[in-house]
Amino acid sequence: MKKVEAIIRKSKFDDVKKALHNIEVNFFSYWDVTGVGNETQGHVYRGITYSTSDIQRRYLSIVVSDEFLDRTVEAILDSAVTGNVGDGKIFVSEIQEAYRIRTRENGKAGIN
Repeated sequence: MKKVEAIIRKSKFDDVKKALHNIEVNFFSYWDVTGVGNETQGHVYRGITYSTSDIQRRYLSIVVSDEFLDRTVEAILDSAVTGNVGDGKIFVSEIQEAYRIRTRENGKAGIN
């Protein structure tokens, strides 16, 4: 099992959620988060400079079986991209075990 953590633009969340549902990833958690990115310059809009040092994003946490990993990452990459600085990041890590509390199922059955 793998844990996929993605930090994406809030404006792309509905697209990402739809893409995940289309590949049958129907359970994940998400949070609104604030982060600091690489870009240190402010953006100018109508003559006013806005700070970009604090960035509002959405953080997704998804646990999938190994066979769903590639399609999950691809779904996020395809649906979250704008081509601009600040599109986000994806991190993948190993999950040793998962349990469904209600039924005590574990492993793959615990996340499906």
